Amino acid sequence: MRLYLKKLEQEVSGWRHISIHPHRFAGVEFRFGDAEVGHVHTNGIIDIPFPRSIHDSLLADDLAEEHHWIPNSGWITFQMRSEEDLSHALWLMRLSYLRYALKRSSEPRKVFEQESERMRLSPRFKSLLGPFVPKTAKQVSAEPIPA
Repeated sequence: MRLYLKKLEQEVSGWRHISIHPHRFAGVEFRFGDAEVGHVHTNGIIDIPFPRSIHDSLLADDLAEEHHWIPNSGWITFQMRSEEDLSHALWLMRLSYLRYALKRSSEPRKVFEQESERMRLSPRFKSLLGPFVPKTAKQVSAEPIPA
């Protein structure tokens, strides 16, 4: 388990604008600025906040479960136990991260298309993330977000 937790932390901490903080209920929290992208507990439980539309789609497609402590909150839970689970946990974290990264990108449409392809997003998830793509680029970051 520790190996998967370490790999998750190493990967997510390498994403632009991500900072790592101790989580108040034991574990590690990942933030994009002041916004929490998600956190992982020492037992491998991953908790991630999503807008209701994305939350509901993740649950409907059995890609995550209701949050273990606060159901009906928009938060999802995912239990990481294996290498395959690690890959899915990273996908879920990246989905959360993408909402914030698109707002900071100087080329949000290009980043959205690249990330959608890289993450193999279904048309449904692409449409749910569409509202997070700014119509005009306002931000200063000209670099694409790293994988």
